[in-house]
Amino acid sequence: MTTSYKTADNPNRFRATLVGFTAILMWALLALFTAASGKVPPFQLAAMCFLIGGLIGATRWATVPASRTGLRQPAAVWLLGVGGLFGYHFFYFTALRNAPAVEAGLIAYLWPLLIVLFSAMLPGERLGWHHIAGGLLGLIGAALIVTGGKGLVFRQDYAFGYAAALLCALIWSGYSVLSRRFSSVPSDIVTGFCLITAALAAVAHVFLETTVWPAGPGEWLAVLGLGLMPVGAAFYVWDYGVKHGDIQVLGASSYAAPLLSTIVLVVAGFAQATWVIAVACVLITGGAALAAKDMIVRR
Repeated sequence: MTTSYKTADNPNRFRATLVGFTAILMWALLALFTAASGKVPPFQLAAMCFLIGGLIGATRWATVPASRTGLRQPAAVWLLGVGGLFGYHFFYFTALRNAPAVEAGLIAYLWPLLIVLFSAMLPGERLGWHHIAGGLLGLIGAALIVTGGKGLVFRQDYAFGYAAALLCALIWSGYSVLSRRFSSVPSDIVTGFCLITAALAAVAHVFLETTVWPAGPGEWLAVLGLGLMPVGAAFYVWDYGVKHGDIQVLGASSYAAPLLSTIVLVVAGFAQATWVIAVACVLITGGAALAAKDMIVRR
């Protein structure tokens, strides 16, 4: 199952890109909700949130019977989806356990640029200089956000953690780009991806962590918020966006997630506004606009 090329001025492609971008907006809430969820261990939190995310799609099974038939897909589809969702989170958490959060986080955030680069291998896609330049500007802006404008120190002692972070970037970018190859598969399949990922995360939690439940209603609401949006609905709209939208624009625009996330934390009182955020805003916004040059001109 392969995608048919849709020109950049196709209104369906434009709408699908906008739908995919809503995932980036929801991922901007990830840091806030995670901070508000208390001391729940990462794999336990992932299991809880992906279960909620899976139930979002499962509600359609009762109202739209056809959505259940969409789960009957080849093994390659399931390996790609579950490998993408669970693989990304498994290696991301592994990276944070084995390397400083700043360096590991920045390496992991190579995935938007990798999406832009890997998209050149898709049938009918054309990779222009402005796509690459836009992705690089976004990466520089994300680096400012992640490091706070300070220098980076990569140490050989953390090589395993760095490698896990790079794997995490490769897995998510690969999942996003290869999903285009299965554009005929309905996004209802994400329901199954989320439920299986929840089960695998629960197994990882049992073997690697000690259970800690949310401490009060506020923390439970934060977990619910995570499962409904950044670790739930976001994966459905992202699936639709990368399958039918402008994947290069979505890749470059994804650097808006750490920027918007930081702005949300500032507004919520978890962080302070700095010159770094202002400069990153210019770089990331400019990079996204540059990558979307063709689409903006046609619109």
